[in-house]
Amino acid sequence: MAELSARDRARAYWTYWAASATSNLGSAVTSVALPLTAITVLDATPVEMGLVAAAGYAAWLVIGLPAGVITQRLPLRGTQVTLDLLRAAALVSVPVAWWWDALTLAQLIGVALVISFADVLFDVSNLTFMPRVVPAEDLQRRNSLNSGTHAVTQLGGPGLGGLLVQLLGAVPTLLVDAVSYLVSAALLRTLPAARVERPDAWPRIGAMIREGFGYVVRHPVMGPCMWNATAINFVCGAQFTLFPLYLVTVLDAPAGLVGVLLATEGVGALVGAALTPWLSERIGTARLDLAGNVVCLGGALLLPWGTGSTAYAAFALGNIAFAGGCVVGSVSTRTYRQTASPPELLSRVLATVRFVSWGAIPVGSIVAGLVAHEIGVRSTLLVFGVLTVLGPATLWFSKVRTLRDFTDHDRELSRV
Repeated sequence: MAELSARDRARAYWTYWAASATSNLGSAVTSVALPLTAITVLDATPVEMGLVAAAGYAAWLVIGLPAGVITQRLPLRGTQVTLDLLRAAALVSVPVAWWWDALTLAQLIGVALVISFADVLFDVSNLTFMPRVVPAEDLQRRNSLNSGTHAVTQLGGPGLGGLLVQLLGAVPTLLVDAVSYLVSAALLRTLPAARVERPDAWPRIGAMIREGFGYVVRHPVMGPCMWNATAINFVCGAQFTLFPLYLVTVLDAPAGLVGVLLATEGVGALVGAALTPWLSERIGTARLDLAGNVVCLGGALLLPWGTGSTAYAAFALGNIAFAGGCVVGSVSTRTYRQTASPPELLSRVLATVRFVSWGAIPVGSIVAGLVAHEIGVRSTLLVFGVLTVLGPATLWFSKVRTLRDFTDHDRELSRV
């Protein structure tokens, strides 16, 4: 896409943005409808809920590292369109089985796994696509816009999902997400195809994976940021399992209120995304990442407190704080990886970070389900709230603590 004019690059970006916004809205609806399907239709236990939540991210542990190599070798547009269609088909299978009275927990887990594998390749493709159509000096702003748009979908999607579940039922609501994937595929199909640079002979896959992995792990900024994200995502995995159970079985919230309370994540993410460019300029990206992690910790500890309306308020405020703290760090670290990574390593750097950090999500989900079975949902949320301290600790005991901006490290190297 290097030969595209500025106008064509802008059109390509806004098409990409519209496709992402549409599919993210559908996914936000599913974030309510899928766990409520497991709870209300299949009477899932905490352990089974952990398996469902883990299945949604398990692919990062299986193909997270090869995803960077695969993405580098395949045409981005064709890969993204195919994956959208695959995800739509997987979701449609759930209401079809339900209408035939054949829906099982195994199928629900299987669908989550299919979507998970498609998500891995799609996510790496999307992040690799961005620097091709957005100038480096605009990446921070565009990443903030993407995060803000995602936050808006997270704000409206769960509430819409809860409302649709009350009106239509949990299973039919999943069709909304299937339609969103079809719309996304149609939009992405209009993007200009990018040529894949094909050498005479590709290096061995293992060697390419090790090169990308080694680059991230040895990097004094990207490495700690990756381990920080891993710690936070381990807690996120627990939250994906426990939030629906906590709201439905502990706080006895109706489906509509469940959607509203889960949507408060979008409020925090939207505020965080909106403030990130302004805060980054004033206090620096590295310091902002540290501050955001401290806010995450406070939010995670607030989430499981209170009873009745007090518990609803604590959950909402904790969810807002946790999401907002996560987003300000996520935008800055993502932008730094996209600009500081060698172009030939970019997809592998992105895949490495997602493999390690997102791979912690299914682990957190399963562990949380097992722990909740023994000590209860509320107590498990509190335990994982305490574990959130591992996130800021990884940054504090690293090079990041000495920097104002992540890019200060690169300037230090250039002076050596």
